[in-house]
Amino acid sequence: MAANSNLKSKTDSIELLVTELVTEFPELKIAPPSVDTSEYSYDTGTTPKIKSQTSGPAVVWPTSVPQVQEIIRAAARYDVKIIPRGEGSGLSGGAAATSDQLVLSTQLLNSIVEINVDDELAVVEAGVINSELNERVQPHGLFYAPDPASWTISSIGGNVATNAGGLRCVKYGVTRESVLSLDLVLADGELITVGQRTLKGVTGLDLRSLVIGSEGILGIVVRATVRLRPIPAARKTVSVWFPDTLSGAAGLSAISRTPVRPSIIEFIDGPTLSNIDAASGTQLRERGGSLILIELDGYGLNEQFRDLSDALSKAGGSVVEETAIAGEALWELRRSGRGGPDPRKWSLSSDIAVPRSKFKEIYAYFPTLEQKYRVEVSALGHAGDGNLHPLITKEIPVGADPSIPDPALTAANLDLIKFALSLGGTVTAEHGLGSAKRHLAELELSSRSLEIQRAIKLAFDPLSRLNPGKAI
Repeated sequence: MAANSNLKSKTDSIELLVTELVTEFPELKIAPPSVDTSEYSYDTGTTPKIKSQTSGPAVVWPTSVPQVQEIIRAAARYDVKIIPRGEGSGLSGGAAATSDQLVLSTQLLNSIVEINVDDELAVVEAGVINSELNERVQPHGLFYAPDPASWTISSIGGNVATNAGGLRCVKYGVTRESVLSLDLVLADGELITVGQRTLKGVTGLDLRSLVIGSEGILGIVVRATVRLRPIPAARKTVSVWFPDTLSGAAGLSAISRTPVRPSIIEFIDGPTLSNIDAASGTQLRERGGSLILIELDGYGLNEQFRDLSDALSKAGGSVVEETAIAGEALWELRRSGRGGPDPRKWSLSSDIAVPRSKFKEIYAYFPTLEQKYRVEVSALGHAGDGNLHPLITKEIPVGADPSIPDPALTAANLDLIKFALSLGGTVTAEHGLGSAKRHLAELELSSRSLEIQRAIKLAFDPLSRLNPGKAI
């Protein structure tokens, strides 16, 4: 009875909050809890295969920072939890919400406020799409470096929430290295700025870095001042083909022994090449058993290519200097991922990282997992920074429920994560813990570290109203 009463109380609270928001802000776009908002219960990575028929959360789309502040204050009066959401392209349940919570979408906070060419920076609202920012600054000879595979659909605010990486972070760093300052609305509705417009600044503690990657549990990012960089003088794509996965993974170490620092180093194993071929009608697998895909940029590309080609050829690779058109086609295939899920298989993806020197070891462990759990394991890799995106799959037997995966997938994934940690790696490199991986934090973090982080959360949000049940 008490549980039912509590549920009714929460339902009443969200209904009262929606009524107040509609009354106070008639211009505000808002959707009450319903089946129509069920898609806001999940993000891309946690969306169920069968569309939910249960009620989703209430959703509100503010168009200004003052509106964000007033929405948060109103939610506090009714003790309603706030779930910040960008484009919902996350893969760990960071934007997952329940029907008694309020999703605050930053989609309509999408203005590019300032482009400062002299200072090489831009001021953008949280809902600005990553690729759209690049389109706007390109005529000025500048670019925004972080480029997650989802850059055409993910927002700057969402990238900040998970400290998103991408292909070029091996040379230009992850999101944290490209954010100068953030405007943040706290759980009580107060607006604060963390960081500075300058490249240097050590006044007080570095709250900017703390907020980046905090997955919306400390405050709601509404605006960011980001660093821009000159577009390189030229770019060159290099493909390096190896006879099998392990020889390719081993060949990566040859790159670090040269003076060349590529802007992108990606690794695609044999099974993933086959999946891309099946989905795209290409013949990549005929060219080799694994692929190192490299982008060189800046000046002296011929000299860079010469040094790199010599080293990788000695490591057993077949080195190809791709034309601009062929290179772009390869990058498009890489950014498209694995070509989509196979409906005949259960699948589980991950987001681990290991030191670059351990790249071969992690791939060499895949056969052990396959034999032990009767699964298939493959991986795409941001090889330049040791980040892998493993995919664990298993055939769905005839008569089995496709929506209930075999526990072997979860067991194999946990095994792989523990092995990555034993190599000095991490549970999640760029997707975040969210709700889906939150329980894994204790595998990597000490109890004291978690205690300190939870105390920091309470310092920002004493009543845990912002994105509860996520990250830590």
